[in-house]
Parts: sequence; C-alpha cells; structure tokens
Amino acid sequence: MPNELPLAPSRAFRGLGAFLWTELLVQAHEWLAMATSMVVQGVLLVFVWILDPSLLPVSFLGAILFSMFTMGQRVLNEAAYLRIDHKANDLYLASPITPEGYFLGMALGILTVYVGPVLVIGLLSLWVVPYTPAIGLLLVALALAVWLFSASTGYIFSTFFRDNRAIWAYSSLFFNLFGVLFPVFYPLSLFPADLRPIALVLPPSAAAALLQSSIGALTLSSGQIALAAGALGVEVTLICLAAILWARRTSREA
Repeated sequence: MPNELPLAPSRAFRGLGAFLWTELLVQAHEWLAMATSMVVQGVLLVFVWILDPSLLPVSFLGAILFSMFTMGQRVLNEAAYLRIDHKANDLYLASPITPEGYFLGMALGILTVYVGPVLVIGLLSLWVVPYTPAIGLLLVALALAVWLFSASTGYIFSTFFRDNRAIWAYSSLFFNLFGVLFPVFYPLSLFPADLRPIALVLPPSAAAALLQSSIGALTLSSGQIALAAGALGVEVTLICLAAILWARRTSREA
C-alpha cells in the first residue's frame, strides 16, 4: 500500500472546531474544578501579601503564568480519561476528525473555559502591576506560549499512562515542580546564581523572568534576555510539532 501523502493545510485540523465545542460543553459543567483551579495561586499570593507586599507585582504575574501552565495538567488528565476510562479515543480518531484537530480542539476547549479565573487574577493585578500597552501585549504572548508548551506536553504525557490512578501524583508533581519551585512566583534574583541559566531555559520561569524584567523588578543582561526568549520560542515550537506528530503516530489507523 503506497505511503499516504501529508494532509493538505485545509484538512490538517479537520474537526478542530467541533471537538473544541464538545470539550467546552463538557468542561463548562465543572464548576468546582474551575473554582479550585486558583487555590494554589491564591494561597501563594496571600503569603506574599503577608510576608513581603513589595513582591506582589512579581507574584501576580507569576500566578497568571502558573495558571496557564497548569492547563497542561488538565489536558493530560482529560486525554488520559477519554482514552483509558471512556475508551472514546479510538472512536474520535476513527471519525473524520484528524489527530491534531482532536488534540488542539481539546486544548482550546479547556483554555476557553479555564481562562475565566485567569482573567480574574489579571484584573486584580491591575492594582499592583505597572502595566503599559507593551507589557500587556508581552504578558498575553508569553502566557499563550506557556499554555501551548504545557498543553502539548500534557497531551504527549497522557499517552504514557495505562492507569488513571497513577496520573494524579505524577502530573501534580511535574506541573507544581516547574511552576512553583522555580522562580515563577518570586524574582529570579532570589534563585541560586549557579542555577539561573536552568531557570532561563524552562518555559514558565523563562517567561516569568522576561515579565519581571519588563516591569523593572529584575535586571537581565542582553544575553539572558536572548537565552530566555530564544529557549522559550524554540521549545514551544518543537514540543507543539512533536505533539501533533505524536497524535498522528498514536492514533489508530482505519
């Protein structure tokens, strides 16, 4: 049988809108999940407010980035749940929907629902963050980059699990490790100097460092800015392409 030709651009994401709408309807009923999605961010912001209010601008920006980052955990959980518990993965992929349309529709549906609590944090941050139009645009661009990285990573990881009970511990550990331990909620200058290059190549902390620099809470050299921005751009592009290719590879052929 001859090798299949690559999908035309017009067909590559076929079914994305339909599955986005399906996922939006499913996620919109999870009121408790939406309410609890901000618990970690709220607790950390309260601690910062009590211990050192001067760090609130940095912490609010970090809370926005962390919220976008943890959406990848929800993509991981949802993709694994559909595949393992509902056995619906093969059904969806046997339909006219393409694997990449399935992945991105799911990710965008989750984003559409869970961006609401993020906007609440964004509105509260207006009281302490010295926004300008340029900083606002930078925040939106970096938040979307972090979301795309985490959603792609979450989808890929979802295919490695065979038991939903194993997911909760590992996914929570991964997303909280890179979103809380590294300098996302606090300035990069408080992170050990020898480890700062590592923080500048990890998407959540790289985006946080660029935002911290933009509001004057951190001084970065031109080399550090280039490292953070370059690493973020390359990693987001590669992991997104990898997720699309992996979705195609792991889909059941008709």
